Amino acid sequence: MKLESIKSKILLGEQLTEGEAYGLIEIKDRTLLRNIAADVTATFMSRQFDPCSIVNARSGRCPENCKWCAQSAHYDTHCDIYDFIDHKHCMHVAELNKKAGIRHFSFVTSGRALQGELLERLCSMAVEVKKNTGMKTCASLGLLDRERLLKLWDAGVHRYHCNLETAPSHFKELCSTHTIDDKLETIRQAREIGFEICSGGIIGMGETERQRVEFALVLREAHPVSIPINILCPIPGTPLENIPPITNEEIIDTVAIMRLVHPRAILRFAGGRERLSRDVQLECMRVGISGAIIGVLLTTLGSTVAQDKKMVQEAGYIF
Repeated sequence: MKLESIKSKILLGEQLTEGEAYGLIEIKDRTLLRNIAADVTATFMSRQFDPCSIVNARSGRCPENCKWCAQSAHYDTHCDIYDFIDHKHCMHVAELNKKAGIRHFSFVTSGRALQGELLERLCSMAVEVKKNTGMKTCASLGLLDRERLLKLWDAGVHRYHCNLETAPSHFKELCSTHTIDDKLETIRQAREIGFEICSGGIIGMGETERQRVEFALVLREAHPVSIPINILCPIPGTPLENIPPITNEEIIDTVAIMRLVHPRAILRFAGGRERLSRDVQLECMRVGISGAIIGVLLTTLGSTVAQDKKMVQEAGYIF
């Protein structure tokens, strides 16, 4: 397969076939692969970096059995447990993010689906955050149905987040309490209402390189405008606590392939990047990353805003 013809096809606005996408992992010259991805990034991505921030609005006691997750009630991980974030604390976090130049603020909750009085409280917070800060609000509240999604929409939430996490062929090995089809159904209903979709996943959970391409391809069914790329942080107490770490080369190549399969989506650094050197992060930004979740990332610690601003500017972006 000739990478230059792949590049020309993408730049003309055409989509890679499945065969072409899987063919990317057969390319021996990974430097050329990365350079093509960098050219596509430079063509389609704004030089305005896209930072967002999340608040962990409900933590722990999740009934789902996702093997990677610190918040699953199936595992003893000693994560923070609380039913709902304090209102004043939430508003304080939102204000801090606004002052730091963050433009998107997302509410994230543990559990299969947020509902009832807690959903009403979150919607009230979303209205207040948008009114007081002007930030766009997003939400990641599990497998919501149309009725609950409409409540969010009426509260001014414009983007819904639901990670597919990994390839369908691998997901069933990591979780049995819900499926990727369940996730895609929530995403389908959210898109019908008008939500933008943020959907990505986690690499380094024992998947093969081919399964990473499969993951990139199934993400096309979600039509995401934003794709968070997490790198597994093995959590003590979870079934994946002793999994060998993915290499830096694999991480960079995954970003490059994701860019070629999703030339116009924002590829976003998410959890796990604190293990990467500055040089590796800069290379990831060259080949595809143009956004990031900034600050504290659920049960792991992210980088500081000041550090990220310097690195983003070094990569040639405007924060």
